[in-house]
Amino acid sequence: MRLETKVNSGHGSTLLDLHRPQSPIDEPSSPLLQFHPMKPMLRLLCLFALATPIFAQSPPRPAITGIAFARFYTTDPAGAQKFYGDTLGFERKQVDGVWLYPVNTAQWIEVLTTPPPQPNVRMDAVAFTTRDAARLVRYLQAHGVKPELPLAHGQFGVRDPEGNLILFVQSGSVKPIASAAISPNATSTRLIHAGFMVHDRDKEDAFWQAILGFRPYWHGGHIDTVTDYVALQVPDGSDWIEYMLNPAPAPSLRQSGMSDHISLGVAHMQDAVAALARNHCDGANCSKTQMGRDGKMQLNLFDPDQTRVEFMEFVPTREPCCSPFTGAHPTAIEDK
Repeated sequence: MRLETKVNSGHGSTLLDLHRPQSPIDEPSSPLLQFHPMKPMLRLLCLFALATPIFAQSPPRPAITGIAFARFYTTDPAGAQKFYGDTLGFERKQVDGVWLYPVNTAQWIEVLTTPPPQPNVRMDAVAFTTRDAARLVRYLQAHGVKPELPLAHGQFGVRDPEGNLILFVQSGSVKPIASAAISPNATSTRLIHAGFMVHDRDKEDAFWQAILGFRPYWHGGHIDTVTDYVALQVPDGSDWIEYMLNPAPAPSLRQSGMSDHISLGVAHMQDAVAALARNHCDGANCSKTQMGRDGKMQLNLFDPDQTRVEFMEFVPTREPCCSPFTGAHPTAIEDK
């Protein structure tokens, strides 16, 4: 789907000249024919009346408060259940053939057991919570972004400039999640970011920042002089997306799984290591913690299809490389 964006202003603009010079018609042409200037208040009322239809075409953006879910394909359903259900400790639900693993009552992971459309990609969609899905549809349409999936049951979907499926979910609309009990075996109860491959940062910024209002949080790279990661926080919360820049021209399944990932937040990494041990996590990665370039402690696991699930502490314990943080860090409670 083609996306047409207006990036000069997040809400459109109209220039109204309230101080135009007088034209000849403002001055009396003869004693018999005179035009008196309009009273200032009446003039303002007329101008606002003319401007109202223009501003109405660009309604204000409703709140986008955080990540709702990320959806991935699996070619190994039994292995996926062992990973997301047993190792990560989330209790599976099923809705219309889709597996849902609640992280809390507002965030979850979705797994599709149907064959993936691409042999080297497993991420299908990333979704965000909004307080008013219907108004967000109108807002995006006013900015040239038409839904690919129409609003139904509190959800709708669009494509970003690189073709990624982006969904928006009305808060509280997914009842099996909203009513879910937190699993006693859960290794985390917070989904804090999702990352995906990005080839053209400028085009993505025109959508994510200029239209949706996402805000810079941090950027860095494998080395200080190259930017490989760009973190943008949701407009009305602390969750973020992560551009995974400079992907390989033809990434392998392992490479795409490293980039197309989710992150589970924890206060202390050793709590996650202990929870994984209780869930009988098998392998060296289950306790292999490392310091990230952003100064936050992390631990990486991979599902059977090489999709990365990153555990990350909420706040940094070391000075980050490359750039300072410019937003509030997430906490154990999601912004709503």
